[in-house]
Amino acid sequence: MRYIVHTDGAARGNPGPAAVGVVIEDVEGRTIYEASRALGVRTNNEAEYMALIVALEYLKEARAEEAEFRLDSELVVKQLKGEYRVKEPRLILLHARATMLLNAVRKHSIRHVRREKNARADALANEALDAAG
Repeated sequence: MRYIVHTDGAARGNPGPAAVGVVIEDVEGRTIYEASRALGVRTNNEAEYMALIVALEYLKEARAEEAEFRLDSELVVKQLKGEYRVKEPRLILLHARATMLLNAVRKHSIRHVRREKNARADALANEALDAAG
């Protein structure tokens, strides 16, 4: 099965209260998994990585072999593709974890999308932030 993965991390303040939103769909557009959870105090970029890691952990459990990742964080996409170096110490371990999990998905692609193309994941992240107070 091929999965379409939308992730979003959000922080109110940088760092500040943070949360993730994840939507995983099949190729027909049916949602098969959603996650929305608060993270405590993190930077926005940490939240973006954490959202991707939540999705990747689900895919690992599902033994996914093929996935298309659509993220609205250009920084995370470019770091994962090796176009940008990871310099921020707070991101180095998250990048390593995400890369390890991403490599477990045999066939994958990752691309940047505009925020409006990631609306449900964005809404889930904001719902978690609102619920956390």
